[in-house]
This record gives sequence, structure tokens and C-alpha cells, in this order.
Amino acid sequence: MLMDSGYDSYQQVDLNAQAAAASPHQLVVMLIDGLLDEIERVRGHLSEGRLAAKGTGINKCMNILIGLDSALDMKTGGELAENLHQLYDYCQVELYQASVQKDVERLSNVETVMANIREGWINFGQYA
Repeated sequence: MLMDSGYDSYQQVDLNAQAAAASPHQLVVMLIDGLLDEIERVRGHLSEGRLAAKGTGINKCMNILIGLDSALDMKTGGELAENLHQLYDYCQVELYQASVQKDVERLSNVETVMANIREGWINFGQYA
């Protein structure tokens, strides 16, 4: 157990260092990666019946989506920002339903949407 907390601390320091050196679009990709990782953990919590951990994981995912959504510039982002807003909103609803209904398929829906958004950000970064 003690070893796990040391490893977790090391990972957090590494993540903080990566975030400090990242461009804004790289930060978005990092957030999406964190969301996708957390969805995988939520899937495991659901399959093992760890409902409290599932709830904590869903909450983390929701917070990431809220952060991504709040970073959108709706005034100058135009149609792209509106589309991302709608997709983030859809993902929040799917996560809520996955939590309430214990429905793993809804987690897959969120993974698909967010993986596509992630790919778009990575492609954008190659040309920015």
C-alpha cells in the first residue's frame, strides 16, 4: 500500500511537469486522455460492483467535461465551439445514465465521441 502511494505521487509530479510544458491544445489532449483512462476505471468498478468508486470516477469524468466545456470560446469559436459544447453535453448525459443504469454501453458511447475529438485535436496540433 505504501508503495502505491509513492508511485501515485511520482505519477502526479510527472503529470504536473507535462502540463506545465504543454501547449493549450496539448492540455486538451491530456484532459481527454485522463477522461478516457477514468472511463476505463469506471468500467472496472461497474463490473466488480464497486459503486462508491464508480461514483467517484463518474464525478471525475464529469469535472473534466465541465472543464473542457468551460474553456470553449463561444463568441469567436463559432460552429466548432457550439458542436463541441453539444458533444460535451451529450457525454455528460451518457455518463449520468451509465452511472444510474449501470450501463457499460453508455461508457462506450462516451469513449467513441471523446476518442474522435482527441484525434481531431492531435491532427490540429500537427498543423498549428
